[in-house]
This record gives sequence, structure tokens and C-alpha cells, in this order.
Amino acid sequence: MDSIASVLTGNTYPGRGILLGSVAGQAVIAYFVMGRSENSRNRVFREEGDTLSIVPYDEAKVADPKLIFYTPVRVCQEAIVVTNGDHTETVCESLLGGHSFQYGMSARCYEPDAPSYTPRIAGLVLPTGRYTLAIVRKAMDAPDCRRKYWSFDPKDGVAHLIHTYQQDGDPLPPFAGDPREIAISGSAQELADEIWRALDEQNRVALYVRFTDLFSGKSASAMKNKLLGD
Repeated sequence: MDSIASVLTGNTYPGRGILLGSVAGQAVIAYFVMGRSENSRNRVFREEGDTLSIVPYDEAKVADPKLIFYTPVRVCQEAIVVTNGDHTETVCESLLGGHSFQYGMSARCYEPDAPSYTPRIAGLVLPTGRYTLAIVRKAMDAPDCRRKYWSFDPKDGVAHLIHTYQQDGDPLPPFAGDPREIAISGSAQELADEIWRALDEQNRVALYVRFTDLFSGKSASAMKNKLLGD
């Protein structure tokens, strides 16, 4: 099984990433963002209750807020939703309307940021600990959307990671293949430290990790923001 270091170290630009898994009866989520431009790097995470938001570090330097600032983590219908864009709201609206995660994702396509056409990635963690990852990406030779889903039962010490890009490039190559199976352990802070060390120091922007006890519902989180000195 892969480690965080073996998957992320040396990859200068995986883009945005979602990791879901389980440790000692706790559901694990992690979300990270990276940036190459000044606009993309001008971001910090802010946690308010069960919600995580991305906000500007310096309002005066915001060049284009589209696709940059959004709510990557929300709790909806007792499930945790994690995405790399405003489709967090689309998925939550679907769940609140009695529909499924897949139904919500079916309403969205990849991001309109030619020539990269960044995939929309998303994750859903149920109160049982079972989790689903999804990607919506552009077809190789057409403007069509291609959607794929993976569902996993919780297994102690195991997580799965998906990110938007395979690696750095111009244009950026989209993520390909299945989510990577990762061995995880420790606390939320320890996992955050491990992921942060593995992310490229120049391009990493922010990271959030949350552990939620599947019996009590209580959670513990850890956060890293480069512009705040982490």
C-alpha cells in the first residue's frame, strides 16, 4: 500500500486533492489546495463550525474570484461533503432534496478554464464511515463530460486519494486512473503534518484535515495555511 510521501513527494503540482478514509473508528477527510499564480496563492482556509471556507488573504490582490473562492467542506443530512469548487452547494442541495450524491454531481461538468479544463472532484462520507469519491472530467477528444464514481467501505488505517492533475504541465494533465490507496495513521494533526511535508513547498497553499468519531459524532481538525506561516 502507498504512503502519503510515496504518492505526493516529488509531484510539484497535483492541484487540489481529496483524501477520505478511516482510522480507529474515525472517519477521515483531508482537502488541500495548491497554486502557481499569485491569484491562486492568495488564499487561506477558514473553519466555522462544520464548514470550511476558502477566503482571500489579501482582498486587494484578488484578480479573479471565479473558481478560486468557495466552500470545500460542508455537513449536509449528517453526511460530510468535500469538493474542489462550488459544486459543494450542488451536492448539498441534492441531498437536502432527498436525492443522491451522484444525482447532484450529474448536474455539473468540468471547470471552464481552458486549456486545462480542470476536473471537478468530490467526496461524500456517510455517518457509517462509508465513502464515495467522484470525478467529472473532459473527454479526451470531445467537449463531453465524463463522470466516474468509487465507493468504499471503511477499513482501519486505509484511505483513498484523488487530485485534479496528474502533475505539473502546460496544459495541466487531468487526474487519470483510480484513486490511490493510502496507508494512514495517527491523529488529525499528525496526518496534516505528514501531508503538508509531502506537498511541494513552493506551490502548497492550504490543507485541512478532520477526524470524526463514528460513534459520538465529535470531531477534531487540523489546518495549515502557508500565508499564515505554516
